[in-house]
Amino acid sequence: MTGLRVLAVDDVPPALEDICQLLREAPEVAEVTGAGDALTALRMIQSERFDAVFLDISMPGLDGLELAGLLAKLSEPPVIVFVTAHDGHAVTAYGIGAVDYLLKPVRAERLSAALGKVLRMLPAGAPKSPELADALAALPVESRGRTRYVRRSEVLFVEAQGDYVKLHTRGGVHVVRMPISRLAEYWEGSGFVRVHRGYLVALDAVRELRSDSVGGLLAHTAAGDVPVSRRHARELRERLLRAAQRSELGR
Repeated sequence: MTGLRVLAVDDVPPALEDICQLLREAPEVAEVTGAGDALTALRMIQSERFDAVFLDISMPGLDGLELAGLLAKLSEPPVIVFVTAHDGHAVTAYGIGAVDYLLKPVRAERLSAALGKVLRMLPAGAPKSPELADALAALPVESRGRTRYVRRSEVLFVEAQGDYVKLHTRGGVHVVRMPISRLAEYWEGSGFVRVHRGYLVALDAVRELRSDSVGGLLAHTAAGDVPVSRRHARELRERLLRAAQRSELGR
C-alpha cells in the first residue's frame, strides 16, 4: 500500500473541490474520490474500500452525522473526519467516533494533523509502508502549469513559510504546499535534522558552523546559511560529529 484511499463528501461543489485538492496535495494520500451527497457516498463505501472519509455535516436528506452513524455499524468502518463550517456539532461528532473535526476553510496544517490521527487509527504499518517513504523521496512542484519533481537528495535545507515549505537546492528555491512539521516526520530519518522551528537541514550539506553578528549559530551550506536555535545547537553538533566519523559529510 502506498498511501491512504480517501473519500470526501460535501454537497457544495466548490467546497468539495477544495477539500479534494488539499487531500491530493497531502503526501499521506494516494487516492481521493469525491461524492456530492451522503447516499452516493454510502453506496461507494459499500462497494469500495476507503481508509478514511472526510465528511461534511450539513447536507440535505441524509446528513453527515447520520451517515457516520451508519458507517459505524460496518465490520471494518473507515476512519471519520468531519469537515464543517460550524462548530456546534463537535460533541456529537466525537461521540459517534470521529477522530477529528475540521472547520472550513481548512488549512493544510490542520489537515495534516487530521491525517496523522487517521494513520494512527489504521492497522499498524498499513500506510506507513516503504513505498510511502519512497514516494516522499521526490516532491512535486507546480509552476506555470508544469509539474517537476525535486528529489530529496537535491535539497540542502528546508524553510517553513506558513502552510508551505521552501526547498533550497543548488539550482534554486522550490515551493511546496506542506507544513514543515509533516515533512520533518518523514525526512528526519533520511539525513535531515530540525535545527530551528522553521528550518530543516541536510546533515551532509553542512560545510561548517558559523557565528552570526549577534552570537547566534549558523549552519553554512552551498545554498546559504541556516539559523540554528539554541535548543537544537547541541544536537546538531553531535549529529555532525557522528556523521563525520562515518565519513558521511561533504555533499
